[in-house]
Amino acid sequence: MSDIRHSLLRRDALSAAKEVLYHLDIYFSSQLQSAPLPLVDKGPAELLEEFLFQVPKERGAPPKRLNSLQELQLLEIMCNYFQEQTKDSVRQIIFSSLFSPQGNKADDSRMALLGKLVSMAVAVCRVPVLECAAFWLQRTPAVYCVRLARALVDDYCNLVPGSIQTLKQIFSASPRFCCQFITSVTALYDLSSDDLIPPSDLLELIVSWIFEDPRLILITFLNTPIAANLPIGFLELTPLTGLIRWCVKAPLAYKRKKKASLSNGHPPSKIAKDLTSGEDRDCHQLYSKLHLSVLQVLMMLQGHLTEKNLYGRLGLVPFDHVVPLVEEINRLSDELNPLNASKEIELALDRLAQALQVAMASGALLCTRDDLRTVCSRLPHNNLLQLVISGPVQQPSHGTLPPGFYPHIHTPPLGYPAHAAHPALPAHPALPAHPVQTFIPGMTFPYRPIR
Repeated sequence: MSDIRHSLLRRDALSAAKEVLYHLDIYFSSQLQSAPLPLVDKGPAELLEEFLFQVPKERGAPPKRLNSLQELQLLEIMCNYFQEQTKDSVRQIIFSSLFSPQGNKADDSRMALLGKLVSMAVAVCRVPVLECAAFWLQRTPAVYCVRLARALVDDYCNLVPGSIQTLKQIFSASPRFCCQFITSVTALYDLSSDDLIPPSDLLELIVSWIFEDPRLILITFLNTPIAANLPIGFLELTPLTGLIRWCVKAPLAYKRKKKASLSNGHPPSKIAKDLTSGEDRDCHQLYSKLHLSVLQVLMMLQGHLTEKNLYGRLGLVPFDHVVPLVEEINRLSDELNPLNASKEIELALDRLAQALQVAMASGALLCTRDDLRTVCSRLPHNNLLQLVISGPVQQPSHGTLPPGFYPHIHTPPLGYPAHAAHPALPAHPALPAHPVQTFIPGMTFPYRPIR
């Protein structure tokens, strides 16, 4: 590698970067012939940091900087390389070696360049780069994933008005990237403060994607070999938990935001008030559509979990994440005062109850009813939530579920008679067995989201 380095030092920055990619391609192509997952040696890693991320090798040396035009040309070189590389395995390993965080001083340059590269790939629809980015989001700690998500949101929601349409168009080009982008965005915007409420353009984009085909948010789960124990600190397999958080917390978060704007001592003008009211109304309708889509996806899960032999073993809506969500709802309810936000609290609790009910019925949420009662005991009273946490008539447990876990809630318990028909009424047919839900566009859906 020392001979290659000396050769690269004699070149200009762009030629050197292009040459590094060329040598990496040869290196990993030969490595992949002998090992399915080759390790990145110290030599290639140092060449990347020095000639692509402009981190000087010598201590104390001033950092090199590309000007804006050179940086744009470098991004074009990288985009073209990934577009022209026909072997997916080589693409993936080189993308990973370029942008996997190493815990050193090059990481800031690495993340900055990654944000710009993916933003360019969105703009010019470079599908190979988007697919590589999707796998990167799946295999990288969440703290870095939200940094990439923030960079894309800044570029397409904040900097240039109307550019969100460009991001919207990648739905059909790379659904896998869209799925991972949604997961990272829901991790970034958790509605814990007014600054972490998703921008309205971003919300509309995500709702339009999911409402068009709710299966989008299951793409990573359906196409990934999965162990029952998932690594800690990474993005979840699906954005389900984050989307449930959005739908449940939204009424309270927007009420808190409105309360804060009224209490800052500067009451808004009538025009500003009307505009804000209209935007909030549109957002609430979007959250209602999103809530419907989330319930649809939850209903699909039992069949998929059973097919992967994960039913009763893998909770795609982890109970450990439900606990802080309930605590946040309780804190927000106390903060807003039930006398001033009764409608918003009722809506949030109704949505929480619906999500819990369908998640438990489909096997996405694994918990005992006693656990659920304990967690929800401090929440304001809600009739629907009380029905859910009190549970159905006990029935024999599912064969693959540990004893004490929440049973199905759609099927009548074995040995429990159907309602007797009134002589003047037609006989009521027996309820069918719990269906394996499949998505059919335009189908009627039995769970109406609370508006």
